[in-house]
Amino acid sequence: MYSKVYNLRFVKPTDAKVASSYFVENLSKFIRTCNMQSINISMGPCGNMSITAKFDNSSDLKTFESKSKSIFSDVQGSFDFVQTNFSGVNIFAYETENTSTQITPN
Repeated sequence: MYSKVYNLRFVKPTDAKVASSYFVENLSKFIRTCNMQSINISMGPCGNMSITAKFDNSSDLKTFESKSKSIFSDVQGSFDFVQTNFSGVNIFAYETENTSTQITPN
């Protein structure tokens, strides 16, 4: 599995809050068109944001990179932040499923 990870450090935490909703709205449009396996957007208390998108193959990752450039450019034109990013191969991932195994008698 391949990943694209963006780390953004906003000057103002309030800017990160506004930008996070913009990223959610616009990056989620690529879930189907880029065959995303998952996307996670996390925000820290000091204006740090992390966006991780996962794909089954590198061509889907490259498609996402090219389609998402305009979204990051729009945010860069509106807010002050420093962005680093990298593409990688997932080494380990664990996520529990939200299921209930409890049986309640009627």
